[in-house]
Formats: sequence, structure tokens, C-alpha cells
Amino acid sequence: MTMAYATLGNEKNYTIFKYGPYTIRFKAPYSLEKYTAIKEWDHGYLVVMAKYNHNPQPEEEYIDLLPILQDLYISPEKFLQNIKEVRLENA
Repeated sequence: MTMAYATLGNEKNYTIFKYGPYTIRFKAPYSLEKYTAIKEWDHGYLVVMAKYNHNPQPEEEYIDLLPILQDLYISPEKFLQNIKEVRLENA
């Protein structure tokens, strides 16, 4: 994989992280409407702003991909090594 960026989005009750041929889906809070910004990307750790239906203002949230990748038997070191940034999908 030579892409330098991945994408983050959501669909129904799932967060969706895409990179190259991989699409990783994991449960999101039921009230998540959308992700509004990526504040930080640090080799598998994301700081994002998320809009929830119970709050008119976006809230800061944290996503750690390392345990998710490990549970899927994907080597975090190999998978994450070329990702330089994460962009919002459908923003």
C-alpha cells in the first residue's frame, strides 16, 4: 500500500476507517451523527470532533485503532506505517 492517507466516516451505528483495500467497521455510539474534524493523527490514535444528536456542539472524541487492528489479526506496524494523514469521508 502506498497511499499516504486513510479516511474516517460513519454509517448508521458504525465508524468506518478505510485504507487501501481495507475497510474496518466498528461500533459507534448510537447518537453519533457524523465526524466533523480530524484534529490529530498519531500512528493509530485519532483525536476527532464528533457531532451527536443530543448536543448541538461537536465534542472531542478519541479513537485508538491499535487494539482494533490486533483483534482483527492485522499487524498495526505494517498497516499503519504509510498512513501520513486521515481525511474525513463524506465531509
